[in-house]
Parts: sequence; C-alpha cells; structure tokens
Amino acid sequence: MKIAVLGGGPAGLYFSYLWKARHADADVHVFEQNPADATWGFGVVFSDRAWEFLRADDPETADDLATHMEAWSDITINHAGEAICLDGIGFSAVGRLELLQLLQARAARVGVVLRFGELVTSPDQLSGFDLIVAADGLNSLVRRSFEGDFKTSISYLDNKFAWFGTTQEFDTLSQTFVRTPDGHFNAHHYRYAPGMSTFIVECDRPTWERYGFAAMSPEETRTVCADVFLGVLGGKSLISNKSVWRNFPWLWSDRWSFRNMVLVGDALHTAHFSIGSGTRLAIEDVVALVKALEAEPADLGRALQLYELKRRPVVEKLVAAAKSSAAWYENFARHMELPPHEFAMSYLMRSGRIDRDRLQKMSPKFLARYEAAQKQS
Repeated sequence: MKIAVLGGGPAGLYFSYLWKARHADADVHVFEQNPADATWGFGVVFSDRAWEFLRADDPETADDLATHMEAWSDITINHAGEAICLDGIGFSAVGRLELLQLLQARAARVGVVLRFGELVTSPDQLSGFDLIVAADGLNSLVRRSFEGDFKTSISYLDNKFAWFGTTQEFDTLSQTFVRTPDGHFNAHHYRYAPGMSTFIVECDRPTWERYGFAAMSPEETRTVCADVFLGVLGGKSLISNKSVWRNFPWLWSDRWSFRNMVLVGDALHTAHFSIGSGTRLAIEDVVALVKALEAEPADLGRALQLYELKRRPVVEKLVAAAKSSAAWYENFARHMELPPHEFAMSYLMRSGRIDRDRLQKMSPKFLARYEAAQKQS
C-alpha cells in the first residue's frame, strides 16, 4: 500500500512509524510544509492513563519516550493564598520539539520517507496514493477541501489564552488562579524538561478587554502576563514562541473518512487543553486506525468505516468530558469565590468523570483534608 500522511506532528509521525514498522513493504510518505526542527508551543503533557494506553499497545515507543520525560504524581492548585495538593493524579511531560524529533527518528529508522519543507496545496497532488491520512491539524488541507463531505463544524470559546514557556521549574502540574483589580487570570503550568516549563495564561473576555490586550504588542503582552504571575514565576520571565492570544476552537467532523482520505487528531476533532488529552487523542486515533486497516486489509472502505465505528464512542466520551471541563474554565472567575478546598473540589469534579468513590481511591489525602475543612466550616 502506498500511503501519504499530511502533517509532521505527533499524529502523522506516529502513524507513519507504526504502519511502516508493522508493514515493511508499505510505501509511506510524510508531507510537512515546515522544516523538521520547527514547532510552536513548548511542552506536551500525558496523564498516567494515557501513558498506560500507549505502553499496552507499543511498549518499545513508550520506553523510548519515557527516558526523555518529566513525571510527577500530584496536581497543585494555587488559590487565595493557599497551595492545595491533589494527590495521586499522575502526569508526564516532554518538550514538543523533543517529542517530534524522537518520532522523526523512529519513522526514519523503519524507512518512512520524510518530506519536510514540502507544501501540498491540493489533494489532487496525492492522486497516486492508495490512502491519504490527514494528520495536518486544525487547518487541515484535506478537511477544508471537503468540509461538506466530512460534515465539519467549528465554534469558539469566549475565554482568551496564550501559550508561553518559562525557565521557572514546577514540582507538579499546577493551576494558579489570580485576582487583580482589573480581572481574573488562570495559568496552567508544568515542567517538561530540566529548567523549562510550559506556562499557559488564560483570562475571561472582560478581563482581556479591561487590560487592553488587543492593542498590545506581543512583547507588552508577555511583560504584563509575567507581572500578573510574578509570585508563582519567582521573578523569572515568560518566553514567547508564537505566543498570541487565541480563542479555543471546538472542531468536530461528523464523518471521519471520505473516498480514500481519513482524518486523525486535531484534523478530526479538538479537546480542550484543560484535560491534557490532545496529543493522547491523536495517538489513540492512530492506533485505532492501524488496527482497523489491519482488520480489513482487502477493503479500504470497510477498514475506514471500522475505524470510525470502534473509535468514535471513545472520542465522543472524552470530548464530552473536555467540554464540561472547558465550561468550568469559562466561568472560573465565579468559581474563585469559593474557599480554597471547595474550589479545589469543584475543579476536580468539573469534567464529570470523577465521583466520590473514585476520588477516595485516587486522592485519599486530599479528600481527608477536604472533609476536615468541611467539619470546621
């Protein structure tokens, strides 16, 4: 089979590696318009559950990546002058560029043709390929070329966010909530390499407007955000890499394949960054697609239908949880009126995936402190 993969991000690289590693006679080409060492953003994060999924299906890749990752077992909520530890919620993180380089090396090692700096402007350029895997993200060429056929819809959240980095290290994945005279801010931050952390700044629209961010330069924005989070940054600065204000896009395609083209990752769907599942969903999409193609080797149409049939219920469940989580963040200024432990409990319950029994097993120390605070109030 001759396969074209559009997009040299985690989804595209991992699909190309996984398929070529299992099917040595396949002819797999990855088309990426940017150079091999170009990326935006800083670190990406995986929950322990996501990591278990990868390890179960591909332990060799999981072991390779694990040696390059930072890991921790708790979340810290910084609110109203208190640092609240949520025990037993494990995550790992790695630099996005380092992740791409590791996947590039694995793909090249098994014989994938990596075509960086090569711009595909029309699906017609790929007419000689048996299968086209669209792993080219939110602005996917394949999906945009056939949006009606993929039944794509897109909408945007109201909050604004900007993705920064910092040399300040953090012991855990942390959430810091700050009230200022002109509004409310939140930061999602975590260490992804020694001496480097991701730092995502979020604010509601009224705060964004009162600060006048629309009229600020990127440098002015970076300086103001660093000042807002001066305490947690320990005086360290924020680092920009295309760190512009954005609204989170909800993208969904109600049909996952069309003709010989199939969507994976952000080309197919998005999941809010507050549940840390974007890269996880993309990688799991890839695994599901590979399994479906292997289950129906003689019928591509049936294989692509099987991919959607098996994978869609899982994705719908995770996207629903992401939407519940995002709705909580859209109103985080109102939640900040709660006392610290009440606020932390509200945060934990935001996606609807955790009930009290699961919380007892997952975070027994936090639950004990929460119940003690309840008795005192």
